Amino acid sequence: MGETRRRRSTEERHEALLTLLRGGADGVETLADQVGVSASTVRRDLARLQREGRIARTYGGALVREVFHERSFGESAQLFAGAKAAIAAEAAELVPAEASVFVDAGTTCLALARVLAERGPLTVTTRGLEAALLLARVPGLRVIMVGGQVQPLSHGVAGALSEVALGRLAFDVAFLGADTLDPERGLGEPTVEETYVKELVAGRSSRVVVLADASKFAPDNAPAWTRLGGEWSVLTDDGVDDATVARFRRRGIRVDPVR
Repeated sequence: MGETRRRRSTEERHEALLTLLRGGADGVETLADQVGVSASTVRRDLARLQREGRIARTYGGALVREVFHERSFGESAQLFAGAKAAIAAEAAELVPAEASVFVDAGTTCLALARVLAERGPLTVTTRGLEAALLLARVPGLRVIMVGGQVQPLSHGVAGALSEVALGRLAFDVAFLGADTLDPERGLGEPTVEETYVKELVAGRSSRVVVLADASKFAPDNAPAWTRLGGEWSVLTDDGVDDATVARFRRRGIRVDPVR
């Protein structure tokens, strides 16, 4: 248990450092003060982030660039569990009785699946392996697993077989995950295949809700993007600042932080 807490603390500290760097913060002492750790700890963290390819450093130690980093499912599961649980609880309230629901891959959507396991009867379609295994054990739930190629890090499926299945289904509400969100570019993912699956799902759904914790709103260089539809909404936690919410709303995108 102690080791798990230490690992989670380190990973969340890394996320905090990356957020500060994206916002223009610089200098080891400044970063240490903002994160609440020693300067030596920040230096070790920065060295590790550089080795992982998540940041680049310039002369004098300034950190100026972050490259896209897709987390593994296990790594992501260690981060922001409380925020994900709060988002999931709020999302479950949007599900009509006996509805047909799509649940995306990813750890926030898995948190929603855990709540839906207590909310049957429902028909739940998912592209997430963990969600399918969890829900398949629950009496009163009809579970449909979308076919396709398994993504090695996220454990979600995508590809031509997904398109075949989704073309024959329809959903009262779809819950989508995201690696990153941007008001202009939209929803970012590691592959075009994954963004395409999300577009297909959205086209078959009466309502589309993106589930994303506050860390997903930081600028990122995701390889593939899909526009956020004007009728889509984003459900997040209270870590998103008002200025960020306003940027999305100016683009006609509804963002609802869980309070």
